[in-house]
Amino acid sequence: MTKLAAFNHLKNETSPYLKQHADNPVDWYPWGEEAFNEAERRGVPIFLSIGYSTCHWCHVMERESFTDQETAALINKYFVAVKVDREERPDIDQVYMDVCKAMTGSGGWPLSIFMTADKKPFFAATYIPREDKYGRKGLLSLLPQIYDLWMNDRGELLNSSQNVINHLKKEQNNSQQNLELDQEIITETLNILSKIYDEEYAGFGSEPKFPMPHYLIFLLDQWQENSENKYLEMTETSLDSMRAGGIFDQLGGGFHRYSTDREWDIPHFEKMLYDQALLIYSYAEAYQITNKNIYLETINKTAAYLKREMRDENGCFYSAEDADSEGIEGEFYFWEKEEIENILSETEYQEFLEVFKVQNQKRITLSLKQAQDFAKLPEIKAKLFEKRKKRIRPAKDKKILTDWNGLAVAGLAKAGFVTNNPEYISMAEKNADFIFENMRDQSGNLIHSYYQDSFSKVDNLNDYAYLLWAFVELYQATLKNKYLIRAEKIVNKMIDRFWDQKSGGFYFTAVENDELFLRQKKNEDSAIPSANSIASYNMLKLSHLLDNYDLREKVDQMLSSFASEIMRSPVSHIYMLLSLKYLENPFKKINIYGSLDDPQVKELLAYLRHNYNPKILLNSSLASDKSGFSLCSNFVCGEITDDLNDIISDI
Repeated sequence: MTKLAAFNHLKNETSPYLKQHADNPVDWYPWGEEAFNEAERRGVPIFLSIGYSTCHWCHVMERESFTDQETAALINKYFVAVKVDREERPDIDQVYMDVCKAMTGSGGWPLSIFMTADKKPFFAATYIPREDKYGRKGLLSLLPQIYDLWMNDRGELLNSSQNVINHLKKEQNNSQQNLELDQEIITETLNILSKIYDEEYAGFGSEPKFPMPHYLIFLLDQWQENSENKYLEMTETSLDSMRAGGIFDQLGGGFHRYSTDREWDIPHFEKMLYDQALLIYSYAEAYQITNKNIYLETINKTAAYLKREMRDENGCFYSAEDADSEGIEGEFYFWEKEEIENILSETEYQEFLEVFKVQNQKRITLSLKQAQDFAKLPEIKAKLFEKRKKRIRPAKDKKILTDWNGLAVAGLAKAGFVTNNPEYISMAEKNADFIFENMRDQSGNLIHSYYQDSFSKVDNLNDYAYLLWAFVELYQATLKNKYLIRAEKIVNKMIDRFWDQKSGGFYFTAVENDELFLRQKKNEDSAIPSANSIASYNMLKLSHLLDNYDLREKVDQMLSSFASEIMRSPVSHIYMLLSLKYLENPFKKINIYGSLDDPQVKELLAYLRHNYNPKILLNSSLASDKSGFSLCSNFVCGEITDDLNDIISDI
């Protein structure tokens, strides 16, 4: 067998995920013209493998196949191999994930695509084992078969490829019908959420069960709107159950990506930045309503985890922490009963059994029997935490992603305001300042990814939408005018480079990014709200803060453009539904004139801190030399008053 190179073409890449594969015997190329030209020169297809550094099955496929000399030799013989980090290039990932779903009916990572040198896919799969097993063909048999089809039946492969491309383009065009939405869609969404709510264990759906914090944010908004206690109870029970479950790291803080069971006990152990960000936001709103210590403590534990384990010296947060350590998923987090017995005294162990579940299996995760015991056994938890620190910790993906850090800033700014914690505000400000000052190019366009002094070159809509949210929340938390100015700059860039001038809404890729066969408009939420959804809601807020009616009109156009998809799946468009609500029932803006140190201003902020009201926006106005307040609704402001009670009584 031919001896394979010690390093492939990934050695100098910026992505930690790509660097992990740099010494594979597979002759990986990064996505780029060099790879496509090589495939064209050799007359062979591309094998595109998309994953991310904390993906368990990506690690499995690498161990089984990409480090295996025999499998690598087949890949190198018949294909040009291209590796993509989905977190660094979500534009590529989203297009080919839709291809996989269209071809196979499902998707996931690692994503395996076979395609032409001009990027047209003809075969798609997710994880592929080395040998035939699990009812799947293995790479050793699949690779020669695909190459044989390429050589002997290429016309049919290319026809099927074009059919999939045409289907995706048609699907996108058909979805963009300008229709009118009415408020009944919000009632329908509440009914759907009530139906999929797990009455026994809380949360939504069955296993695998994701946190879905945007559902909870929506329910709290509707509770405030309708005084329907059921929506608050659904939210509280879900937040309590997650805090008690193994999905929350009971020792070190922070949330795992999802639960593999209905009970929230057995997580998939990755820790993603976006989950910490959105859950901090959700718990902050719940704390604002209930003043329950369990929510404050959950915020504090999660923020402490981010600060201790995930914060770069520049103030930004790393993207993720792996599920695996020592090659085993969850190895860092699992416990054996005998191990706990040996660490704790007999009395401590009995106390432990009273508070924590001990599952029947030999290896256990730590879940509370009941959420109200969240503060019990601090000494025992500390003892177990110190013991766990001696284990080999899961690897971190230390990429700095603009979009996910935008979510983190929004979450920390909200938590900092609600809990009156200046440290969280400071963390959010340092993070946002670094991104705005260092992760933009000379044209003012955002840079998506940063790692070890290297910057990526391709941005996407998420970067702008989530950073817009960050600056809107920071402005509400601090009333520092620079954040309002930055929000306006970000939204103008977003409109200039991503707006669909014909139908409205935002494309995922910028106008100059023509690398792919389809320029997508993604508007459905997943574990994270979609960028179009977040953009619509924060553009609407910004329209009131800036008295910019054009931004409001763009939101109206977005809702009309995406109406057919919203009606088909309203629970997948949560923030668009909130945008619809506040288009017809506009936000109320309180203009604050004079010094923010004025006792009445402090009284107003304290009132808003302790009274949940998502309809209220704050604005520090420099338009008057007198102190006081005015209340604005639907772009019309009342007279300035120096009586705070006049304002509070009208909100």
